[in-house]
Amino acid sequence: MTITIEEVKTKKQGKIFVRFANKMYKECKYYTPCLEYDDFNTFSFKNNPALDHSEFVRYLAYDEKGNVIGRICGIINRIANEKWGRKTCRFGWFDFIDDYAVSEALINKVAEWGKSKGMEYLNGPVGFTDFDHEGLLLEGYEYVAPMASLYNFPYYVQHYERLGFRKEADWIELQAFVPKEVPERFVRLSKMIMEKYHLRIDKVSSAKELQKKYGMTYFDVLDSAYQKLYNFQPLTKRQKEYYSQMYFPLLNFDFVSIIVNEKDEIVGVGLGMPDISKELKEENGKMFPFGWLKYYRAMKSKHIDVFNLLLIGVREDYQDKGVNALFFYDLIPYFIKYGVRYAETTSMLETNIKVIKSFTSNVETKQHKRRRAFIREI
Repeated sequence: MTITIEEVKTKKQGKIFVRFANKMYKECKYYTPCLEYDDFNTFSFKNNPALDHSEFVRYLAYDEKGNVIGRICGIINRIANEKWGRKTCRFGWFDFIDDYAVSEALINKVAEWGKSKGMEYLNGPVGFTDFDHEGLLLEGYEYVAPMASLYNFPYYVQHYERLGFRKEADWIELQAFVPKEVPERFVRLSKMIMEKYHLRIDKVSSAKELQKKYGMTYFDVLDSAYQKLYNFQPLTKRQKEYYSQMYFPLLNFDFVSIIVNEKDEIVGVGLGMPDISKELKEENGKMFPFGWLKYYRAMKSKHIDVFNLLLIGVREDYQDKGVNALFFYDLIPYFIKYGVRYAETTSMLETNIKVIKSFTSNVETKQHKRRRAFIREI
């Protein structure tokens, strides 16, 4: 087979790039289409503030008949590279048919681009920031992928290994099952922690109220909580504004937990959203004409079967004080009220034992997925 690699330069190619995975995984019942609107914004210099300090290149692979058979994006995040002291070319949106010549041609093209920019390592699959999809799926192919996570066929792993990549970091994901009632020990423990450290749970009803009371200081908490985690990049002011305006208005604030100290400072943030994979499948990730309405209704539904926990962060000086228990104390009554069977966690580093234990020691859990970031020299 003759393989041609072309750089994405036109709007038409950009659409083909974004839609390729949806087309390739069309018959896979476990794959959830990406939200097209989100992906288009990700590659827009106007809309994505991560591009203020990042550069990227995208490639498409074609066969001799002109069919698209693969894609990849190369990324250089200057802030992250400076923080970690390493010249790294990231890659993501790496999808390909089961042909080693295709995956090799794509990765070599990104390696060539990265080397021309003075980079020394290839690292992926990751995105521009931690808010993008990251981590190749190693276990859990038989589970539906939520909107916030990657899905890939099992054969991808063999391609990465053959391409010379080695493990750099693993994440695991859990299903956390909702109890029929809040365990009494939760109540006692949570009240003790709040009293000891002068904390309270503040429930706000809207993004507007959150902004009025706390500005965007909840992002400062996340920066503090995640600063030592793999590949972390501190968010810029424009990134904070972007995520705040883009996503917070859509949330059901019953599921937003704000932990505050006696100075009215936010010291912990937890939030999530109903699983909308069914609606994304039905609309193939499209917003229009009616996709946006389906997604909105699912987000605001009064009955939720599966819930996606997107993030939990505790300010560094309040870690190791049992603050994570307060999120369970706050959220479990709402899970019960809405009929949630289980919550699916986002990816947690396998080395982040304390966070993992906060789930496994407090509620019934099942580890059902594992994913990995790889690295190699260019």
